[in-house]
Amino acid sequence: MKQFLRFVRPHHAFAAPWDSTTPVREELFSAERLEQHAGSLALAQKVTSIPPKVVSLTRRLDANAQTLLSVYRASASALANNRDIVPAAAWLLDNYHLIESQIREIRSDLPPGYYRQLPKLASGPFAGYPRVFGIAWAFVAHTDSHVDLANLHTFISAYQRVQPLTIGELWAVAITLRIVLVENLRRLADQMISEQTARDAADDLAAKWLAPSDQPAAMALDTLSEGIRTFNSHKGALAEPFIAQLAKRVRGLDPRSSPLIGWLEEQLRLQGETIDEVVQHAQQRQGAANVSVRNVITSMRLVSSIDWAELFESVSLVDRRLGQHSGFEQLDFPTRNQYRSAIEQLARGSKHSELEIVDAALALSHKTVASTDDSIEAARMGDPGYFLIGSGRTTLEQTVGFAPSPRQRLRRTLIHYGISSYIVTVAAVTLC
Repeated sequence: MKQFLRFVRPHHAFAAPWDSTTPVREELFSAERLEQHAGSLALAQKVTSIPPKVVSLTRRLDANAQTLLSVYRASASALANNRDIVPAAAWLLDNYHLIESQIREIRSDLPPGYYRQLPKLASGPFAGYPRVFGIAWAFVAHTDSHVDLANLHTFISAYQRVQPLTIGELWAVAITLRIVLVENLRRLADQMISEQTARDAADDLAAKWLAPSDQPAAMALDTLSEGIRTFNSHKGALAEPFIAQLAKRVRGLDPRSSPLIGWLEEQLRLQGETIDEVVQHAQQRQGAANVSVRNVITSMRLVSSIDWAELFESVSLVDRRLGQHSGFEQLDFPTRNQYRSAIEQLARGSKHSELEIVDAALALSHKTVASTDDSIEAARMGDPGYFLIGSGRTTLEQTVGFAPSPRQRLRRTLIHYGISSYIVTVAAVTLC
């Protein structure tokens, strides 16, 4: 009887994200409600320049990968031993190759310091983590892990109507969604293995008490009563999967011939529940888990097929502003990316936002065009790229008060003085 006492309903406290095992699942929102929530989230999320220290996402990913592998092996073993597994576990078994692939992709795209330059949240359960992580978590939670490209586009656009996201944050949406999906799958897998263990314990108990035995009924009842007293000294309640499985095993038996049925009914009476209520709730919980796991797997496939560059450019406010006032959209993708990289760098090295950097470059372009009669020069300097990545870069830096980092200063020195500066640098390092 002591074997199943540990299978009690878990208590979940609202704490840091990794302290909870609750699936990433909240109220399911319609497209319109999801759009409204994005705006509310943008108002609520505040960033800080001094974030608290947190567990790295890489470390959490490694833990998730290990847990998923363990649950995969346990489910495969249960199946091999002719034990029933829930549909959610079957999804995990059938698609584990996809899950492994997603984890490998995250690891390859999540180098040390990947999130270092992204805005961090100042408060809440995700304090210290990138703002985009909180955004992805909310999207996954309120869609039950069903990633839909149109809903994602609407969600990001609605958020940015209240609070613009940086270029780096928009690029990070893809990998962050993957991270949250893996996190949710790990939590669902934890639930699977916990429930599987509880059901196995119920099966073992049922096999012990329902098997033919020469033990007198009175002696069996005394032994069971001892188990009841042991259980009553425990403050927890029997777990629903345990109850549901045990109820399944004793269904149709005469309570007068099996003390196990009476014991189960008495425990539920003390908990203020009935067998039917508990079984129904366990089935609902199992069904919800199955839907969530299916959604996670389907979304993982979708995330791998999305053209993220196309999505990025469709929601980027920087791209939109540049496209409205220049020929930015007619440039090839690598050139557009050069412009964006320059804007990111200038924003990080100044007190201006990325959109303010764009406005400064456009203002200089318009001012230059208005002050020259040379059509060729006007065409050249009228493109903001002249000030972002061309000869006008120094002028733009002075305008926005850009201060290059030590590494950037060194690189510029090496470029300016050429091979001679390289030789001097090598000689200095050697002498030191």
